[in-house]
Amino acid sequence: MRKIYLIASLIIAGIIIMAFAYQNNKAVKHIVVFKYKSTATPAQLDEVTSAFLDLKNKIPGITSFEYGVNNSPENLNKGFTHVYLLTFKNAHSRDNYLPHPEHKKFGELLGKLGVLEEPFVVDFEVQNVSSAK
Repeated sequence: MRKIYLIASLIIAGIIIMAFAYQNNKAVKHIVVFKYKSTATPAQLDEVTSAFLDLKNKIPGITSFEYGVNNSPENLNKGFTHVYLLTFKNAHSRDNYLPHPEHKKFGELLGKLGVLEEPFVVDFEVQNVSSAK
């Protein structure tokens, strides 16, 4: 009887661990929107975008990088023009990215260029649309 309880306990523990791992392995979207100073040149903006894109090759856990310039006709962007969307494997990958030396170098580049007026950043875990309520 003790063996049955032990086996059942191990199975239940395994299920709990798997559920916890699944819950913590949702992809995380990291949305960064920049409002650049009016004095920023196209070459500087290209340098920022190139350096940002290169982080995907330097920091583990980034599964995709997308970017673009606002083209919404609603005129609600409040001066924020350039959108960068990074997808991380999970929250742990995002949390490792934030203090990563290469991410810090990117921040230093922004400071050196002096082109950024204001950043806007939001993150979210990707939800399964069929389970969203």
